Amino acid sequence: MSKKILIVDDEDKIRDLINKYLVNEGFEVIEAADGRQALELADSKKPDLIVLDWLLPGISGLEVCRQVRQKSNIPVIMLTARTEEIDKLLGLELGADDYITKPFSLRELTARIRVVLRRADPGGETKTNSIKADGLEINLDRHEVWSNEKNVALTPTEFKMLALLFSNRGKVYSRLQLLDAVFGYAYEGYERSIDTHISNLRKKIEPDPANPRYILTVYGMGYRFGG
Repeated sequence: MSKKILIVDDEDKIRDLINKYLVNEGFEVIEAADGRQALELADSKKPDLIVLDWLLPGISGLEVCRQVRQKSNIPVIMLTARTEEIDKLLGLELGADDYITKPFSLRELTARIRVVLRRADPGGETKTNSIKADGLEINLDRHEVWSNEKNVALTPTEFKMLALLFSNRGKVYSRLQLLDAVFGYAYEGYERSIDTHISNLRKKIEPDPANPRYILTVYGMGYRFGG
């Protein structure tokens, strides 16, 4: 079954170009021209992934992302003309899985979509069903996380990162190594986004995020799992 992609952009030409390219690549595509319509379609059509423009009339792309993330873990890729690092990190802080800066190539966007969808696919790359340590349990087949017997909702990116660190307890990963392992690519200027994903993870799984016991910082090197 083809994956359903919701394209959200107020420019008809951009939506049309993305739509035609993705359909040719085997995806099902639905479109929204503003934030309100995007939220309605996200609820009614249950897309597998949302490609979401930052600057939208009425409800902004950031607000759409925030509201979508409150209700579901549908992967979100932000489209933005904003190049400042703080802007990109803000989108990730609100739950976006990835971002791509305008202007972009349709080939690159499609590659990013496939990477994020692979991270979100419960039938993915893992062989072990469940791993446990110190009050934390990850079911790798169902993409479920339990902390002290309470279910924790993670985005696909957060889940992939936690599963990687958890499965390799004690191993230190640099930011670039995490980028390459989780996203499938790594480039200078993006590695600080890892800190945002780690911060979001800690808020969700740590009993005391300010004093983490699961995801530990190894200063000057990166992160490791400490449970």
